[in-house]
This record gives sequence, C-alpha cells and structure tokens, in this order.
Amino acid sequence: MNTRSIRFRLVAWYAGLLIAVFIFLGLLIYAGLKLYLEQSLATTQLRRARQISETLLSNVSRTGEAHVTNEINAWFAPETSDRFIRITRQDGSTLYTSQTPRDSSFDASHIPPPPTLIPIPGSWRKESTADGKKLLIASVPAFSNDNRQFIVEVGASLEPIHAILHRSTLMFALALAAMVVVAAAGGYLLVGKALAPVNEISRSAEQITLHNLKERLPIARTAAELEALSLSLNRMIARLDDSFEQNRRFIADASHELRTPLTIMRGELESIIEQTGSVPEVRATAGTILEEVERLGRIVEGLFAISRLDAGEAQKECIEFDLAELASTTSDQMCLLAEDKGISISCEASRQVPVAGDRARIKQIIVNLLDNAIKYTQPGGRVCLSVGTFEGRARLEVEDNGIGIPTEAQPHIFERFFRVDKARSREMGGAGLGLSIVKSICAAHGGRVEFQSIEGAGSRFRVELPLNGRSRLDQHTT
Repeated sequence: MNTRSIRFRLVAWYAGLLIAVFIFLGLLIYAGLKLYLEQSLATTQLRRARQISETLLSNVSRTGEAHVTNEINAWFAPETSDRFIRITRQDGSTLYTSQTPRDSSFDASHIPPPPTLIPIPGSWRKESTADGKKLLIASVPAFSNDNRQFIVEVGASLEPIHAILHRSTLMFALALAAMVVVAAAGGYLLVGKALAPVNEISRSAEQITLHNLKERLPIARTAAELEALSLSLNRMIARLDDSFEQNRRFIADASHELRTPLTIMRGELESIIEQTGSVPEVRATAGTILEEVERLGRIVEGLFAISRLDAGEAQKECIEFDLAELASTTSDQMCLLAEDKGISISCEASRQVPVAGDRARIKQIIVNLLDNAIKYTQPGGRVCLSVGTFEGRARLEVEDNGIGIPTEAQPHIFERFFRVDKARSREMGGAGLGLSIVKSICAAHGGRVEFQSIEGAGSRFRVELPLNGRSRLDQHTT
C-alpha cells in the first residue's frame, strides 16, 4: 500500500479522527461511570450509618453499648457482608470495630481514625489499605439521649467498582477496535469508489499518444470538480491535436513542395558536371553542391515519411509476409555496403516469422538499423541480424560491436535530427532521422523498438511487432 497516496491519507485521517473522538467519549464515559458508582456506594454506606445512628446509638444510655455491638453483628454482619463498621466515642476511644471481612479485602485494624471528631453530615472519604487497595468510608455524627456524641463510619471496598470499570474499559477497547476496523475498511472502499474516476482518467490519459489524439478522456459525472477536470483536459488534448495536425501538415506540405525543386537542381547539377568535364574546378564545385542537394533530398524524404507515419497515412498495402525471409534478402542487399568497410554481416532467420503490415515500411526498418550499424562499426567488425518469436510477438534484432552510444545521449536517440557526433554524422551523410523513422514505423504497426548500448562495445536494437495479427496500420487503411 502506498502510504503517500491520497486514498491512504484520507483513510488514515478519518480513522485517526474517529479513534480520537471515541477515546475522548470513552474517557468521559469512564469518568462519569466511576463517579456514579462511587456516589451510589457512598449513598448506600451513608444510609447504613444513619440507620445505626438513629436506631442504636440514640438509646445507647438505656440499652447499653453491649447491645449496640450485638445488634450490629446481628443486623449488618460486617465480616460476612465484607463491610467496615466503626463507632468512635467523643474522646477518641472505639466503641465498636468490625473484624477482617471474609474476603480479606482489608484489615480493619489498620484503618486510620476519622480525621475529625465532628464529621460533616453526609461526608465520605477514600482510605488506602496496607496492600494498596481502596476503601470508601462514609461518616455521620450520632448523639445519644444523654448527649453523648459518637462518630459512625461505614465503608466498603472499591474493588468491585474497579472490576466493573476494568471490564467496561476492556469491552469499550474491543468495541473501539472493531468499529475502527469496520469504519476504516468502509472508508477505504468509499474513498476508492470516489477516486475511481480519477484512476479511469489516468488510465485513459496513459493510452493517448501522438497517433490517437482524437481520443478523449472519460467525463466523470459524479462530481463537479472531476467533471470540470475531465473537460479541461479534453480541451487541452484538442488544442494539442490541432497543433500537431498543423505541424504535420506543414512538414508534409513543405516536404512535398521541396521535392520538385530539389529534383530540378539535381538534374541541372548533373548536366553542369557533364558539360564541364574538362574544367576540374567547376566539376568539383558542382559535385560538392550535388552531394549536399542529395543529402537535402534524403532529409526531405525522411521528413515526408515521418509526417505520413505520424498522420497514420502509411502505404495502403497491408499484407501478411515472412519477416525472416525479408530480413534475409535485405541483409544480402546490404552486404555490398558492409564489404566496402570490411564488415561482416550474418543473418539468423532459420524459420518463418509471419507478420502483417506494409512490407516496404518494415524493410525500411531493417535497412535503417543495418545502415546505422555499418556506419558506426569499425573496419573488421561484425553486424548480426536475427529474427525470431518471443512471447507471441515477432522479434528482430540488429547487434554490432561498434563504437556504441554514450550514456548521456541514449535518452535522446530516437529524437528527430538528434546526432551524437554532429560532425561525424554529417560526414557519413546522416541527418538524425533514421531512428525516428524506425520508431514511427514500429508505432504505426502496433510494435515497439528498444535498444541496449555500451560505449566502445557496441549496440543492440530490438524491434517487436504483432505476430500473425492485424496491425494498427491496417486500422488506418480499412
């Protein structure tokens, strides 16, 4: 799970807020329940203390103190009921003290004396026992008919209250955990559902390329913000489509218009060379200009081809043919160019690899890759062309042991007019369009091209095309 995603952050914030609210409410409930239970226990002990004061001590001068002791043991049975009862005379001496209760929850002999000889009616306090347990003790004053004063204390252990609070806390914690899990899971699903249009927009945007700018992103009808975002992005794509269309039209028109004057210039220069054969200076100058015209012609033809491929206007011929056979014949044709540099070309294409597409364009891929490999491989080097299948796709590879491509130049290798060494590329006749054309042809046929290169060790270019299937090119020509 991505902890930096909006989905995770929203769910985490929601769950954290929910936990904080429930903990705050739990603390309030805990404090209120504790106060209620302690006050209820104190009220019960006060009622018993008043009962002792009003029924037993008021007539102690007539019945005697022994009667009071017997009656307390008979009526209240403090040892059996786990209560603490103590009656203190005005001089501080004890008239009666209960014994250690049956559950041994406290030792009555260790309970400190009352803090005042005249307690406030209805007051109660907490006392700690030797083992750290708590007692709640209620105190009331009592007066006999002969004006003697007593203090009646009745207490009980707070352990039952602590047990109730502990169970309540445990139940609340379990309930909180369950509710947080359910709420977080529900929030995760709800946030995911709310963000589903964003994911759909993202997936659709990833699929839009230069070749399908006519497509548009889905419009999210669930929220005004997402709907506005989709509309804005679609308008932006439309503007990009218009800009690319104008750019393609300009390149196509310019290339087309330049072909005729370049052809005329080539013819005139060839005529000048023939007519001035005896004038070396004129012949050399005309020859140099003719070379530049021919190079410019190749650039124009490359631009014209790229513009047609970008517009989806590859040649209308779309047939099924054997890529292995095409690679083999093309490598034979390129052998003469390689032999002039002392480079060997080998072709590994032992079995048929049927593909569908424009045979001339696919051949142009092979020619451009072999031409590049030959240009940038030193004399005595080797170039290997191999054709096969891999995971249901046709694969063509051109590998050489030439000079390779510098690391800093590799991200730009398929850009138009990009040349690693401009001076050397110009000397070799390169214009930086060959690999751009290869990439455009691959994209038009629903394929891809990739490469690996180590500077000083060579390069390997790999082309993958659909195997035995209709290409994207066919969709443009039907």
